[in-house]
Amino acid sequence: MLHWVGEDPQELTLDQIGESYARYRLHVPEAERVMMRSLENYGQISPVVVCIQEGRTELIDGFKRLGAARKLGTLHHLSARRIETDERGAKAAIYGLNRAGGRTREIEEAWIVHALVREDGLTQVEVAELLGRHKSWVCRRLALIEKLGPEARAELQVGLLTPTSARQMVRLPTGNQAAILDLVRRESLSTIELTGIVDLWIESPSRLPQQYLLQHPREALAQAKGVDLPTRDPRLSPPGNRIFEQLGSLLRMLARMEVWLAHQGRTGITPEDRRILQPRFEKLSRDAASVAALSGDMVMECEDDGRIHTQSDHPDVVRESRAPPDRQDARRQP
Repeated sequence: MLHWVGEDPQELTLDQIGESYARYRLHVPEAERVMMRSLENYGQISPVVVCIQEGRTELIDGFKRLGAARKLGTLHHLSARRIETDERGAKAAIYGLNRAGGRTREIEEAWIVHALVREDGLTQVEVAELLGRHKSWVCRRLALIEKLGPEARAELQVGLLTPTSARQMVRLPTGNQAAILDLVRRESLSTIELTGIVDLWIESPSRLPQQYLLQHPREALAQAKGVDLPTRDPRLSPPGNRIFEQLGSLLRMLARMEVWLAHQGRTGITPEDRRILQPRFEKLSRDAASVAALSGDMVMECEDDGRIHTQSDHPDVVRESRAPPDRQDARRQP
């Protein structure tokens, strides 16, 4: 039950309104921009809600309005209604006022529950009674925030990590979240891609497939989830695109074989299977070594401004062969 002080709103300057409770609300820049346009067109429609804590006026409800007014620069006052409450009641009021408007988000609820339990010392049963929810609801919200690592929690607070992504992150052990968070930033992964990566991470039997996920996330998704990778590049000529597609197919097959050999090759087949497959593995070993050497040669030539020089280009220069050593030795035999 909210205890309102007076019936009429009062005018407060923007500087009079503190925002210490903003840590329990998500910062959504787009929503703030929408509020700026609303304030410009219609002015302030409803008052914000404040309370007095330690002699300071603190905002309870209306963070988007206050943020938009500060950025707008043309509004210097906001209409506000005040409630009389203590620290615990202020947090409950943040939840209650926003819940009434259907504006609370799961992660915001988790922040409030976490503060009431860990900062104010309430039991989960007491929090459930204060917020008018079931104990299991409190338990789930508390787990959500406590399973999120500090780095992810900080990015969520300032809007760099979306609530949907945060829900995926808490599925991972805290010690793994920083690596996945860095991957999301580096590769600009979508929420759908992040969900797939988390699924694969949880399913990965050991460290090596997880390392492959960190190095080649989209390739791993393509193998496991059927996510299509680009097969053409508009910058390439028709012959260039043909080799681009072939390289993509080959790299995907090699990645699958690498994971299989590392984790299933020793135990996944019978001794009879091994006997039959041995010649093919021998050929794979030889051909892979040859392709690796020739690919290294190609990389060196591509680095030379993308120009592949031949002996006819430079008649006065005989280039040293970069063929594999065993093939060079073979050419030296009479």
